[in-house]
Amino acid sequence: MPSRARLKGRATQGRFSMAKRIGLYPGTFDPITNGHLDIIRRAVKLLDHLVIGVAINEAKGPLFPLDERVELVRHEVAQIAKDAGVTISVEPFDILLMHFAEKVHAQFIIRGLRAVSDFDYEFQMTSMNMALNREIEMVFLMAGGKYQAIASRLVKEIASLGGDISHFTSPYVAERIREKFTAQGVKFAASKVVPLKRNGTKPKPKS
Repeated sequence: MPSRARLKGRATQGRFSMAKRIGLYPGTFDPITNGHLDIIRRAVKLLDHLVIGVAINEAKGPLFPLDERVELVRHEVAQIAKDAGVTISVEPFDILLMHFAEKVHAQFIIRGLRAVSDFDYEFQMTSMNMALNREIEMVFLMAGGKYQAIASRLVKEIASLGGDISHFTSPYVAERIREKFTAQGVKFAASKVVPLKRNGTKPKPKS
């Protein structure tokens, strides 16, 4: 008969094999860009469940209020979750990142890196986070080549001057950004892009 120690080892191994791999991808997402979506698509390959934490961060003076940023992210990731066969939840947070990670039972925190400047900042943050909780691992994903220059701040700056942002976000997000700046009096060049409905679908042509 198997020894008690061996049975205990099998039981422990079974618990670990069934444990969900939960990751947390935090950010302000004002707005969510194609660069963010690239990181999300790659992160879900490593996980069973991804929590996207939308930081309130009112100090940055966001273009979109928190509820709209959460809605935009949920809209953008719905198809990614379906295609990858994983679950993705989107939750706002206004507490310390490591405390939020503990709250959602994340074993990993996902971060995207675009340039050396990102690495310097993330290196400092990782050291501080490890001092708070060494059990949660930081996972860094390098931005894909065509996404390395995309930043939410730059997307908003281009849009504020009436520029074309269609290469940096999904059509749905781009339309929502244009709506914001149009309301502020910004003029955009005429576009052949068909405006999208709130669910991201194109309206049917009138008969």
